Amino acid sequence: MTSRRTFLLRSGLAAGALAWPKLLRAPSSTVPSLLLSGPDLPLVRNVELQPLLAQVHRLVSATDYLGSPLPPSDKQKLVSASQHNDPVQTIQEVLDRHCLIGVTIDQGSAPVATLGPAKPELVQSGWRQFLVKVHNAAGVTTAVRATSDQARPLAGAEIDELAPRWLDLMMFDRQPLAETLSGLALEYRILQLYSRDAGWRAARLAFELVSPEGSPASGTLGAELPVQFHCLPAQSVRWQVRDETGQPTVAAFVIRDAQGRIHPSQAKRLAPDFAFHPQVYRSDGEVLALPAGDYTVEYWHGPESRTKTQALSVADTGPGASAQDAAFQMERWIDPARLGWWSGDHHIHAAGCAHYMEPTEGVRPEDMFRHTLGEDLKVGANLTWGPGFDYQKRFFTGQDDRVSQPTHLLHYDVEVSGFGSDRSGHLVLLRLKEQIPPGGDSDHHWPTLGLNTLRWAKRQGAVCGPAHSGWGLGVDSTDLPNYIVPPFDSIGANEYIMDVTHEVPGPDGTLVPAVDFMSLVDTPYASELNIWYHTLNIGYRTRVGGETDFPCVSGDRVGMGRSYVKLDGALEYADWCEGLRRGRAYVSEGMSHLLEFRVNDVAVGERGSELRLAKGGAVRAKVKAAALLPAQPNRDRGLRPEFFWDLERARIGETRTVPVELIVNGVPVAKQTLVADGVMRSLTFEAPIARSSWVALRILPSSHTNPIWVRVGGRPVRASRRSAEWCLEGVDQCWSQKEQFIAADELDQARADYEHARQTYRRLLAECDVD
Repeated sequence: MTSRRTFLLRSGLAAGALAWPKLLRAPSSTVPSLLLSGPDLPLVRNVELQPLLAQVHRLVSATDYLGSPLPPSDKQKLVSASQHNDPVQTIQEVLDRHCLIGVTIDQGSAPVATLGPAKPELVQSGWRQFLVKVHNAAGVTTAVRATSDQARPLAGAEIDELAPRWLDLMMFDRQPLAETLSGLALEYRILQLYSRDAGWRAARLAFELVSPEGSPASGTLGAELPVQFHCLPAQSVRWQVRDETGQPTVAAFVIRDAQGRIHPSQAKRLAPDFAFHPQVYRSDGEVLALPAGDYTVEYWHGPESRTKTQALSVADTGPGASAQDAAFQMERWIDPARLGWWSGDHHIHAAGCAHYMEPTEGVRPEDMFRHTLGEDLKVGANLTWGPGFDYQKRFFTGQDDRVSQPTHLLHYDVEVSGFGSDRSGHLVLLRLKEQIPPGGDSDHHWPTLGLNTLRWAKRQGAVCGPAHSGWGLGVDSTDLPNYIVPPFDSIGANEYIMDVTHEVPGPDGTLVPAVDFMSLVDTPYASELNIWYHTLNIGYRTRVGGETDFPCVSGDRVGMGRSYVKLDGALEYADWCEGLRRGRAYVSEGMSHLLEFRVNDVAVGERGSELRLAKGGAVRAKVKAAALLPAQPNRDRGLRPEFFWDLERARIGETRTVPVELIVNGVPVAKQTLVADGVMRSLTFEAPIARSSWVALRILPSSHTNPIWVRVGGRPVRASRRSAEWCLEGVDQCWSQKEQFIAADELDQARADYEHARQTYRRLLAECDVD
C-alpha cells in the first residue's frame, strides 16, 4: 500500500500536511478559526426523491438506535419534505446542518473531503455521532472508511510519531444502514468519533473507498482534512442509588442530555454496558463521567418498581474537583418476593445475538449479574448455547455462580440452540449436573432428535422445556383454542407435540414426563397458548414459565418474561426450578400479577394441583391480583417487540382497567375487570364443572397462572376430541418437517418415538367423549 507520506507528496499536499505536527502542539488560540467549522455544503442536484427518502428513513432509524437522534423539529421537516416545492433541497438543508464532513467521489478520483457546518465538538471519554454527506458522482458501490493518524495508522502506512493518538473513529455501516454505498448520487452516512482527552485537539481525517472484501481499492485514499475539535471535559458524578427501604441497590438509568443524546454513548459500549439498549445499570457509589450540562434521567428497578424521571444538572467544577452527587430513590408498586413469590427468567444469554463477540466471546457472569440486579430479577438462568459455547462453558459449575447473592442468583445452564436437535425446536435444560453429553467436550456431538437430548437431561434430574414456544406454530387466527394445524417449521415448541407423549427414566430409573414446561411471553401468545391448551385438554400436565430469550428475541432488558415461583423458605435455584416443574408459579411480563391462585381448598402447585370431586358441581376460584398501567394509554413500548406479552395490550379501551378471565379447558367462562393502579385486590370466581377439567386464570396478554386440575369421579381430563385430533395431525405435520434434520443413526429411534405419539393420541381420542 502507498504510504501516507508518499501519497501526500504525490498529491502536492505535503507542505501543508508536514506543517501539521507544529499545529498539533500549538495552543488553541493559534489555530485558524476556519478550522472550527465549515461553510454550508454544496447542494447536490438531479437526485431521485424516492430512493433518497428511503435512505433518509434508515438514517433516522440509525441515529435513534445510536442514542443520538435528530431533533424532533428536524424529523418533522423530513417527514413533510415531500410536500415542499423542492423536497430534495429541503432534505439537504435539514441534514447538512448535522454534517461534519462532505465527501465527493468523482469517476476515477479519490474521495475529496470538505468541512461541513456541524460544530466539531466531542466529549471526553465518550462517543459522538456526525453525519457525512456523500456526493457519489461516480456511482460507486464500495464502502467508505474514515481514517486518521490521531486514531491509528493505516496498515502499511508510514507511522508519524509526532501525531498523538487521542482519537478513535469508525463509520457506522450496520443495520439499518448498508455496509456499502448504494450508488445513488446522494446519501448520508454516520461518522462516530471518540475522544480520550478534554480541551482543544487537532486531527487529520481522510476517507478511502474499500472493496467488499474489506481491502482498500487502489488509488482511493483521499487527502487528509484538518479539523480542530473542542473536546468537552467530563465531570465526575457519583450515583446514589437506594431502594424503597433506603438500602443501596442497582438500578437502570437512561441518561439524555438537552439534545436527546444518550450517555454514556451507545456507539462503542463494552460490558457491563450493552450497546443495544439505551440504559446502563449502576449501583450505589459508582461514578459516571458526564460533560457539564443539563440532563434528564429515566430510571427504574425492574417492572415491580415505578419508572421515574428526574432532572440532573452537572456543573463544570474544573480539573481535580470532587465528584458531584446525584441521588435516585426507587419506588415499588408491588413486591411479590415479600409474599414468597420469587421472579426468574429461565432464558437469558451472555453470548450471541446482540452481544459482541470480541474482545471475548460474549460477556462474563459479573456483567450479566449486574443486569439481573438492575432489573430486580431474583433468578437469572444464563444459558450457554451455540455462539461462544466453548468460551461460555467454563462458567458452568452445576452450582450458582460465585457472583450470586442470597436474594439474587445467577446460574449457568444450557439451551440446545445452534447445535444438536435445534431445528426441531430449541430446548431449555435447567438444573443440569453435567452440561455436555458423553462423547465430546463441545457442541458438535449432541443428539439430533430432541427427545434423545431430553432422555440424557432427565437422567440427571434436569427440568426441561421448549424455548420461544410460538415459533413455527403461527396460524391465521388468534382464537384460543383454534383448530388450524400450524406448519411446525421453525424452532419453537415443534417437537413438543411428540415429546409430551413420552415418559423417560429419571435419576432413579422411575419414569417421568419428558417435558416439564412450556416457555411463554417472548413469542405471539396465541401460538404459545394454543398448543399448550390442546395438550392440557387431553390430559397432559405440562406447566408454563416465562422467558425473555435476552438478547435474541429481545435485547430490551432481562426479565421481560418471568416466572414467579412460590417458595416456602430461602431462595435456592434447585427449589426454584422444582417449583417451576410443579407449576407452583405464574407467568408474567412483570406488570400484572396473579398470586395465591386456588380452586376451593387446593392451591396451585400444591397437592399435585389437583382438586378431586366425587361428582360435578360448582367450584370457587380465588386469586390476589394487581396490575399497573399509566392513566393514559402509552403506545411507545421502547425496544419491546410488538408480539411480546404486554399489559398495555390488555387495556380495555381508554380506561385503566384490564380483564381477568377464568379459563376452563381453554375457554373463558367468567370475567372480572381489574383497575390497573398498582393496588392488590382479592378476586373470586365461580364456575360449574360437570366433568374432569383444568382451570386457570389469565390477564391476556400479560400474565397466566398454571392450571389446577379438577378431577370429577376419578376420571382423567379428556375435554376435547377436536384437541386430540389437532394433536394427531400435528405429529404428522411435524414429522414431515423434521425428519430431514435427524441423523441416520437416530432415524429408527425417531420413527418409533413419533409412532408412539400417534398411537397415544389415537388412544386419547377414543377416550374423549366431548367434541
